[in-house]
Amino acid sequence: MTRPADLRREAFQTTIDGKPVDLFTLRNRNGVVVRITNYGAKIEQILVPDRNGVLGDVVQGYDGIDQVVNGQPSMGSFIGRYCGRIAGGRFTLDGVEHRTTVNSAPNTLHGGTRGSRFRVFDARQLDESSLELTYVFQDGEEGFPGTLPVRLVYTLDDANALTIAWTAVAADKATVANFTDHTFFNLSGDLGSSILDHVATVQGSRYLALDTTAVPTGETVDVDGTPFDFRNPAAFGARIGADHPMLALGRGYDLHYVVDKPAGVPGLHARVVHPGSGRVLEVRSTEPGLQLYTGNFLEGKAPRDAGKGGTLYTKHSAFCLEPSHFPNAVNLPAFPSTVLRPGQWYTGRIVYGFGVA
Repeated sequence: MTRPADLRREAFQTTIDGKPVDLFTLRNRNGVVVRITNYGAKIEQILVPDRNGVLGDVVQGYDGIDQVVNGQPSMGSFIGRYCGRIAGGRFTLDGVEHRTTVNSAPNTLHGGTRGSRFRVFDARQLDESSLELTYVFQDGEEGFPGTLPVRLVYTLDDANALTIAWTAVAADKATVANFTDHTFFNLSGDLGSSILDHVATVQGSRYLALDTTAVPTGETVDVDGTPFDFRNPAAFGARIGADHPMLALGRGYDLHYVVDKPAGVPGLHARVVHPGSGRVLEVRSTEPGLQLYTGNFLEGKAPRDAGKGGTLYTKHSAFCLEPSHFPNAVNLPAFPSTVLRPGQWYTGRIVYGFGVA
């Protein structure tokens, strides 16, 4: 068991794009701690107990803002204006083609070159256990139409659950929006160790088929008989080396599930257990889909993968569970719509609930 890094607030305090950056701390009555920077609305640390009551850090992050800026851009981030990939960096809305920034050729990924991962949110700590973050996506930003203000509230409750709730509105024009959280978890508390021993259950009986550029084609595939069937608990490592084109494409798990729950209704997406520590993570959300990613592109190379306390983040040392609408839904009318009409609100939430087994 490694000792959690002691993050210093002053190491995160700076100015980026003329706006103040800081580190904010949420606490509950059980000693659980969550630390968030308003640069990218990134979760940098979550301290939760194991089965013996010992606190451990269960998310990858960085020691200071310089490392954050030079690190993995998605790590811990709130992702917008549009998470996932948009095919060819283009979509048509009301007969008008919009071209979005191509930053993962030939596609747009996670909102483009300067999506919310790279933006400073206005921050206000509401109380000891909650933080408000706001940002306004401008009309034309990264090629997306319409002004889109978003308000996030991060809340840590005394049941050891962290809720990320968002509200956004199409302020002036029709637009598109798709949000998620991209925290990198390792429930062992040893942030450089493999997560392949973690045991996962995913509430998804279908996944989205991908083309060779990792964009959904519109087809959904039954998980039955595939390495992607986590309807019953299985270790991440049990089938990650199987001979399957989707595993080869992503260098591991990197796919989107259709979650088995009614549309728009909050429900369980996934549950992960670390047998060694007994820590359990349950993910619930309003969103219809879930991206499962097993840290396949972590390389253990500085500066990008040099994390807290000098820990190197290596391949398969973290997993991500990212509830959202489906990637590329702007180009696939059969998918749940991500279009917002003027004055229409987009609200949603992701709940990370921690416990022990």
